[in-house]
Amino acid sequence: MTYKPLTGKKIAVLVESEYIPHEIECYRKRFSELGATVHLMSILWGNPSATFINDIDPLGNDKTIYNLMVNIDFQKVDVNDYDAVLMAANYCSVRLRYFQPPTGSPIKPEQVKTAPAVQFFAEAMANKSIVKGSLCHGLWILTPTDCLKGRKVICHEVVLADILNAGAIYQPSDTKVVVDDDLVTGYSAHEVELYVDTIAAKIVKKKANCQPLF
Repeated sequence: MTYKPLTGKKIAVLVESEYIPHEIECYRKRFSELGATVHLMSILWGNPSATFINDIDPLGNDKTIYNLMVNIDFQKVDVNDYDAVLMAANYCSVRLRYFQPPTGSPIKPEQVKTAPAVQFFAEAMANKSIVKGSLCHGLWILTPTDCLKGRKVICHEVVLADILNAGAIYQPSDTKVVVDDDLVTGYSAHEVELYVDTIAAKIVKKKANCQPLF
């Protein structure tokens, strides 16, 4: 019998266009092998589903692999129902930081915190029982808020200035994966396998810590 330590656990992954196919496939395959349910989600703008594209295969020659259909709007779920919330790498986080200023009003700096995905991830950060994860550019989803202040992270050098300005502490690592309590970060999508296994281990540990003694 195959051991599935994440049986009954739910993983939320925020995605958008310009995702990395092999990263998404690793989430689906590895977490499922461990027994978890993976929910890909995004903003659907009132539609029943949305199809996102990546920038690795711009011609879309293999649509079964390189186009991603999502039918869960994170605005219609309770983040606290999930054991882990992950921000997909590449430019998904940039696209999900989009917000709509009030019609006829100028954009104000504080409105950057009103992007629905920014608020969703900030709510996840506020719940210590949820494991949060971000690879590479994914930490951009947290830079509009103060959620990174004092947190140890690793990220790609192209977003390093942003996470430092947000108050994070850059932590070098030989494995290119860093754990700071309930937050797991990775340097790039090349580390996705170790990153997934690290998140899985954190979920299992939290589950063990929550087991009643009697």
